[in-house]
Amino acid sequence: MASVHAEQVSSPVGIIAGGGVMPFAVADSLAARGIAPVLLALRGVCDPARLGRFRHHWISVGEIGRATKLLRSEGCRDLVFIGTLGRPALSDIRLDWTTLRVLPQVWASFRGGDDHLLSGVGRIFEREGFRMVGIKDVAPDLLAPEGCLTRAVPDADASADIALAREVLTALSPFDIGQAVVVIDRHVVGVEDIEGTDGLLARIASLRQQGRIRAREGRGVLVKAPKRGQDLRFDLPTIGPRTVEGVAKAKLAGIAVVAGNALLAEPQAMIERAAAAGLFVAGVSA
Repeated sequence: MASVHAEQVSSPVGIIAGGGVMPFAVADSLAARGIAPVLLALRGVCDPARLGRFRHHWISVGEIGRATKLLRSEGCRDLVFIGTLGRPALSDIRLDWTTLRVLPQVWASFRGGDDHLLSGVGRIFEREGFRMVGIKDVAPDLLAPEGCLTRAVPDADASADIALAREVLTALSPFDIGQAVVVIDRHVVGVEDIEGTDGLLARIASLRQQGRIRAREGRGVLVKAPKRGQDLRFDLPTIGPRTVEGVAKAKLAGIAVVAGNALLAEPQAMIERAAAAGLFVAGVSA
């Protein structure tokens, strides 16, 4: 699907809101441009303490019929998925009549990686008459710019590690298994899997403590990039203050993401923590 220009997004915009701060950052970005956000907060996942500022409704995972009725009642045509969401077990999904009607498509969406799942669910909403849009369409100010966001910059060794990490992520893309890799001195020491980026970094920190990684502290990079061929409306790589904390504990040199194809959560706090830890945060050219 071709990207929608930001000025073509219709108001209000429906936000299916998972966990973390990004749903609220997107809502704030929309509101600042005069576009009304309506959040459909996923029960047990979305943070209730942050919802009060926005028009919202609670839904459970699997309530496609309820979601579509709420979106239509609110006058939403455009819809965006944002926020963290662990892959639910089928037994945890609340099935309403609309979901039961499209159950074969839901089941097919689960038989693959995260991008396959999100794209499949997105197609179901599109068949219900909604237009799925991405962060580039609704909140482009939240995307990582090109260049260094910190005073610290990648040296030649870190740049070589970044280049290798990007090659690895490109090679892994067909398997839809993760968006992050850690490379130290041109050695791949960790690839993101179901544990997520925080778990990957915790694993690297543990390997250092065990002496399994013997490279000098302050070397190596975390690189995050979307998968090749990924539907960029869904599940863009995200970094934020917690990512910086994990990189610091893993004793790496810094973080690189693909400019324009990665989200920045709480960027000011992230940059401040990176500066305090002496880490670089860089957006590299697509």
